[in-house]
Amino acid sequence: MSAQGQRHFALAPWRRHPALTSVWAYIELTKPDITFLVVMTAAAAFWVGAPRPLDRLQLLHALVGIAALSSGIGAMNHYLEREIDGRMRRTQRRPLPSGRLRPRQALLFGLGLSVFAELYLLVFINALTALLGALAFASYLFAYTPLKTRTTLCTTIGAVPGAIPALMGWTAARHEISAGAWILFAILFFWQFPHFFAIAWMYREDYARAGIRMLPVVDPDGRRTGRRIVFYTIALVGVSLLPTAFGLLGTWYLVGAVLLGGYFLWEGVRAARTRARPHARRVLKASILYLPLLLGLMCLDLPAVP
Repeated sequence: MSAQGQRHFALAPWRRHPALTSVWAYIELTKPDITFLVVMTAAAAFWVGAPRPLDRLQLLHALVGIAALSSGIGAMNHYLEREIDGRMRRTQRRPLPSGRLRPRQALLFGLGLSVFAELYLLVFINALTALLGALAFASYLFAYTPLKTRTTLCTTIGAVPGAIPALMGWTAARHEISAGAWILFAILFFWQFPHFFAIAWMYREDYARAGIRMLPVVDPDGRRTGRRIVFYTIALVGVSLLPTAFGLLGTWYLVGAVLLGGYFLWEGVRAARTRARPHARRVLKASILYLPLLLGLMCLDLPAVP
């Protein structure tokens, strides 16, 4: 959650009521903004991949399970990173560093949600989707999370579980991983690099204080970071055109993807040239605007899927 969002949750007067403090602390553990993005991604993947007529009940079951899993992973991440969060100004108000919840509470909450989610997906969706969920759980918490303080490759490793919701949405609809699923996975995979590099660029001092070794933290002049942002944004724009090339989506999607990609790339190039924090913030804003709009285009410009 953003620093502004954390302050809102922590300081809003109506949330300081004793009866609501714990409830909202648990909600914070689920990382609502990330969970919303995960659900939106999975929903778009299901919508694009599903045979017609659309099974709306199946879609609902898929989103319930995926939302619960994302929430559980978020809570577990709060537990594992509680010491790091306590060293960073932007995360000091989270439930564990602020003392609103105990670590054991976060651990049990996260494990409970994750187990529930896996069982739910197994019973109401299919084993493949549940397996992908387990892979996301393991790779995010036991590969990406510990590697954040050890190597700049953590972003690449973390982009894998970050893109798995696209596969889960697709397999929930079609019970298989086909070319369309990998295209959506690639879009999510490449989108994460400019998004998270921009965040780390903006808060590099905070990240350095916590010992997080993302590229912008160990790249003092920002040259490598700028080049990577441009490279991965170009890759993102390229793969975003593939749904039309593979016949999944139509011309209106293609036009929208080109326009959105051009805007995103323009902001990335400006940030690479100036290497200034305000332009890193513009890259972040562009990334937040880009993905929901692209997913929306997918759902609006969808030919019949056999």
